[in-house]
Amino acid sequence: MHIPDGYLGPITYGSLWAAMAPIWFYASQKIKKSLKATQIPLLALSAAFSFVIMMFNIPLPAGTTGHATGATLIAILIGPWAAVIAVSIALVIQALVFGDGGITAIGANCFNMAFAEVLVGYAIFRLIAGRQREATNTQGTRFLIGAAIGSYVGINFAAFLTAFELGIQTILHVGQDGRPLYSPFPLKLTIPAIMIEHVALFGVVEAVVTVMVLLYLRKSHPDLLRRQS
Repeated sequence: MHIPDGYLGPITYGSLWAAMAPIWFYASQKIKKSLKATQIPLLALSAAFSFVIMMFNIPLPAGTTGHATGATLIAILIGPWAAVIAVSIALVIQALVFGDGGITAIGANCFNMAFAEVLVGYAIFRLIAGRQREATNTQGTRFLIGAAIGSYVGINFAAFLTAFELGIQTILHVGQDGRPLYSPFPLKLTIPAIMIEHVALFGVVEAVVTVMVLLYLRKSHPDLLRRQS
């Protein structure tokens, strides 16, 4: 879902930069109050995990890529607002150092994957798994089902936002000759091109990775799941 430079016009990428600025500020204030000192290394590890898993991406039509993100998994482990910061860090490093995703599109990519995917995936997880934090809850089937469905829906929601942002460029930015100035693909092409792959493949991969990591942590580091917020 990394959008490169040149596919979003200034109205779109500027608006999403403006939207992410207060989100980053609010998230940083939240984690200052809620994140314990012992969880700071986990925040760094979460950012590294998201960075690595997103590097295994596959180019898709309409000017983006498909990959897992680990966003909902990270939200389950360290909380949604800490996950916003962790995934954003991964996306910024990828854009600035590795050219994976455009610099002008950092706001858009972070809005889609570090904000929308995190909050939607985590909300669905909580809805299914419940709000009890006892150790017995992390051992239950609802916990894993909630994590799987939350991660699946979360990444597909982010994919839809990506498809929508690319598709509306043909409406927002058109030259005098009628040709699109940025992404040339309309919504009728971007939505199916991006969503089919995510619904059929990448969403499943995201759910499987999330459940496998949680199963591993449940056996090896159960305290991490007891502290999930």
